Amino acid sequence: MKIAALISGGVDSAVAVHRLLEQGHDLHLFYIRIGLDTGEGDCSAEEDIEMCSYIAKKYNLPFDVVSLHEEYWENVMEYALQTVKQGLTPNPDIMCNKMIKFGYFEQRWGHVYDKTATGHYASTKIINDKVYLATAVDPVKDQTDFLARISYEQLSHLMFPLGDIPKSEVREIAIKAQMPNAYRKDSQGICFLGKINYNDFIRRHLGEKKGAIIELETGRKLGEHKGFWFHTIGQRKGLGLSGGPWYVVKKNVHDNVIYVSNGYGTEKQYGNTLHLDEMHFITENPWQNSCNQIDITFKNRHMPEFLPAKLTHLGNMEYVIESENKVQGIAPGQFAVIYDRDKSLCYGSGIITGQNIVL
Repeated sequence: MKIAALISGGVDSAVAVHRLLEQGHDLHLFYIRIGLDTGEGDCSAEEDIEMCSYIAKKYNLPFDVVSLHEEYWENVMEYALQTVKQGLTPNPDIMCNKMIKFGYFEQRWGHVYDKTATGHYASTKIINDKVYLATAVDPVKDQTDFLARISYEQLSHLMFPLGDIPKSEVREIAIKAQMPNAYRKDSQGICFLGKINYNDFIRRHLGEKKGAIIELETGRKLGEHKGFWFHTIGQRKGLGLSGGPWYVVKKNVHDNVIYVSNGYGTEKQYGNTLHLDEMHFITENPWQNSCNQIDITFKNRHMPEFLPAKLTHLGNMEYVIESENKVQGIAPGQFAVIYDRDKSLCYGSGIITGQNIVL
């Protein structure tokens, strides 16, 4: 097959290229470039592009750098900023995959190829002639939660060459193949933004505004913060408070107040119920004809654990998750990703709503 392979300069996408070539596919490599919001050059991007060029030369493959700068800032980061301004917690990576990597890229370049391949740790399964998003064999590296808003059309055009091997084997392949990025560290940045400091980014766009940090149980003022938009429900670090640990458990957006609770075991940072809106099923809703509670597993953040729960449809696009275990840091605005009980299939996701945000 003729395949458009998205590469980032990291070891994962490079090994994905290596495996696809071993399978006999015809590849064209692409790097999606996104500039910084300051308009300045991005040194990390230059390093990435240089590494991608090495991979292209090593395998004698065509390589293009394509720009989706305006589309990224007008869609993904605008979504992130608007979500933060509402006191909610965004997930730019989920929206980046849906709108940029498998949205604009597919529309302009990827659609002319038989498939588009990435280095995501995920896989696909065919069930009754339909394609389903499936988890990777490496539960720690599994990235299906970042893909839980893509469409069926997008999924049907994707390949995930790393879904059937653990990260340790990826490194081994890279070392044996003498790849220049075999020992390169994994990126920890937001989607394409590499080494950007998230708080610096928020500060440039939303500024600072001092507000009170209040202990929820007593109403006692403990200190000040620089803007509720720098904090998310469940956050522990960065509060600057002594005698901790302190956890953010509630926010008052109107008055610019954040409420905290003390102690690792504080019940205020836990919950069992997640209310979801804007539910999105990638392939289909497997329970659309059922009125009963359904056994599922889910994630409310990027983590290796799949939490067992019941899912109930309340009507329209509203659902509720009742978790069997206590869930730490249920943050409105984040996505709850829905899986089957066997932790094998990723069905989609909904946006968490909640009562711990006061507008």
